[in-house]
Amino acid sequence: MTPSLKSRLVRHPAVLAPGVFDPLTALLVEQAGFEAAYLSGASIAYTQLGRPDLGLVGLEHLSDVVLRIRERVELPLIVDADTGFGNALNVQRTVRRLERAGANAIQIEDQSFPKRCGHLAGKTVIPTAEMVGKIAAAVDARHSSETLIVGRTDAAAVEGFPAALERAAAYLAAGADILFVEAPRREEDMRSLVAAFAGKVPLIANMVEGGNTPLLSSDQLSAMGFGMVIAPGALVRIMVPAAESLLQALKTHGSSLSVRERMIDLAGVNDRVGLAAAMARSQAYDPLVKSAE
Repeated sequence: MTPSLKSRLVRHPAVLAPGVFDPLTALLVEQAGFEAAYLSGASIAYTQLGRPDLGLVGLEHLSDVVLRIRERVELPLIVDADTGFGNALNVQRTVRRLERAGANAIQIEDQSFPKRCGHLAGKTVIPTAEMVGKIAAAVDARHSSETLIVGRTDAAAVEGFPAALERAAAYLAAGADILFVEAPRREEDMRSLVAAFAGKVPLIANMVEGGNTPLLSSDQLSAMGFGMVIAPGALVRIMVPAAESLLQALKTHGSSLSVRERMIDLAGVNDRVGLAAAMARSQAYDPLVKSAE
């Protein structure tokens, strides 16, 4: 039985959760042996809307993706719910909806709307008191205490890092189970964050290739004191150049032969997605197969 995310977070090392955006990527993460997956709102926007991370993904879309992933994998799933899609009452609906869909942790941030990627300039944040109310509303809305509420602050880039620490402390007091202080720019700030909350609450470190935070390994971050490390957009950022390489080969040569060695074949895809097991289940319910037996 897969241990709950809540029970896993009290142990070391840090949980390493790659970012996913659909059932296939979640399945690959599970098959690779990771302990959790992070459903990235930015990656959903990139892959399913072909748009930047500017708050364009809605609750209906997000909950549908969660349902589809949960139907296929059992892996604990941390879901990026952006701002909670509105005020405290909207947050409550968001939490209930995503919890029913299968989220193990639900992340709410303090940006004002329209929000944007945490590593983009020009962000704004709502008042601390308003976000405290949203965190409290999220905690009250969840059905199970095993469903974790992640309180994220983007205030470091807006109000400064000390203010971000103050906000994080307020969100913890409001009931957040995990804290996520987005986009610290220096290792010194990351260490200050850990020192401020040591032994109080698990902390998330967000590793973004080309982002504002130093790119460190999960071992380094675990040793520093973080409880969870996410790589929300890494799969997208490796898939884009791979796709462009294939498309260029097709355009230039008229076939994929020049990049064939870098591709998986049809049998390989079917193996990953469980064709043999699905066919066996189908045959078990086939009256013609049963009568032949």
